[in-house]
Amino acid sequence: MARPPTAVQRRIIQAADPVTGRVQGTEAQLAGLVRLRLAFRHPRPPHDHFLTPAGHRLREPAEAPDRTEQPEPAPERAPGVFAARVGDEEAPKDSGPTRVHEVRSAWQGLIEMRRITNPDGATDRPCAWERAHLVQAAALALEAASCPPATPDGEGYRVSSTPQPDAVAVRHPDPDGRRACAAALEQAGWQVGEYTEPRTGARYLLASPRRV
Repeated sequence: MARPPTAVQRRIIQAADPVTGRVQGTEAQLAGLVRLRLAFRHPRPPHDHFLTPAGHRLREPAEAPDRTEQPEPAPERAPGVFAARVGDEEAPKDSGPTRVHEVRSAWQGLIEMRRITNPDGATDRPCAWERAHLVQAAALALEAASCPPATPDGEGYRVSSTPQPDAVAVRHPDPDGRRACAAALEQAGWQVGEYTEPRTGARYLLASPRRV
């Protein structure tokens, strides 16, 4: 980095989308972040800008303390901030074209993050950010593949953390729904197995990010 970011640039970085790292600002402000290698411009329309790993590191002091080996809590959903649907939402309001565009943009940003952060530039397997945000990463992969999340009025997937540090549980009451979720996660670079809960007999998926 040639020089430290300005106060304005730091505010833009801190205001980045917590899931995708998408940043917003004027063309000049975003270009400045790109020059500092704190953000990159997505090559596809609408050419949004996203934080690089160096940009994400600048956010760390302001984020929550290290949660290593602790279950990942359900993400907070601040108004106006994108969050992949994990299936515990009380009443999702935006399910039309706007939501489809947001999910597509978030998924494209994640693929680009894989390209620039995986050592070999691979985009067919999860990156470090996904392994650090398992529930949100799995939910984004499912929503991007058009798998419907559970709602108060309908069946769908539910993604939750597990005691296993590198895996999430995906529950769906319908066998076909579970198969669709498994196929979507495998296509997104996750390893998936189906298991039975000993106490209830319910079937569920256990998914973890593929490393090779």
